[in-house]
Amino acid sequence: MNVLTDNFHTYAEGFLGTLELTVYASALALLLGFVMASFRVAPVGSLRAFGTAWVTVLRNTPLTLLFFAVLLGLPRFGLVLPFQVFAVLALGCYTSAFVCEVLRAGINTVSRGQGEAARSLGMTFGQTLRLVILPQAFRSVIPPVGSTLIALAKNSAIAGAFSVTELLGTYRTLSELGYNIVWTFVWIAVGYLVLTLAISALFHVMERRWGVAR
Repeated sequence: MNVLTDNFHTYAEGFLGTLELTVYASALALLLGFVMASFRVAPVGSLRAFGTAWVTVLRNTPLTLLFFAVLLGLPRFGLVLPFQVFAVLALGCYTSAFVCEVLRAGINTVSRGQGEAARSLGMTFGQTLRLVILPQAFRSVIPPVGSTLIALAKNSAIAGAFSVTELLGTYRTLSELGYNIVWTFVWIAVGYLVLTLAISALFHVMERRWGVAR
């Protein structure tokens, strides 16, 4: 316990850094995932092509490579932001591709007849998607979206290699101070466990309230 009690501030700072990355990147991933899922099912061919390219490129790009491209590449083009913002962009964009596919799968579970009925009533594509399709699709994608955001929380550990304050990076500080490396990682694992269980519990509550009965 002395590893934790003697360095509680260090662990707390790292945990809060990971929590902040997870919250902001999750918000960005959900927003972009929703937009790209809308593009993937849009009647406009150029939007479908853009959404497909976004998903294909990001799902098949290693996250570490994306971090290098964003954190080290963008400043070369004059875009200079705090490394934490770059980390949120990398995590959010990467995860948005997976959120997009989860949402698209949920949209495909809604019968085509409902969309046709909405259009027969004079609804536009945007109105049909927002008022008819997405509310039903949302109920079926709660568990997979939760799993995707849990993966995002664990992927945030990569940010520590790019001078971003997060939980895994605390091991370097404690190792330099001579603490047992095994117990250092044990408490880091506990921190990630707390975070992922909290996300899991949140989505479990959402599923019980709004999920599709099976």
